Amino acid sequence: MAKINFQFEKRQRELEKKKKKEQKLQRKNENKAPPEVEAEPSPPENTAE
Repeated sequence: MAKINFQFEKRQRELEKKKKKEQKLQRKNENKAPPEVEAEPSPPENTAE
């Protein structure tokens, strides 16, 4: 019978938790911060020709 690698399983669980936590934090930041599209200045138009 093969020996079970507990360290590998633990590492996989930790990576899963970290990924889930980052996704949750990203969703929170998306909901909290308003869209920053209006904050960017538009490029100047050349109307004096």
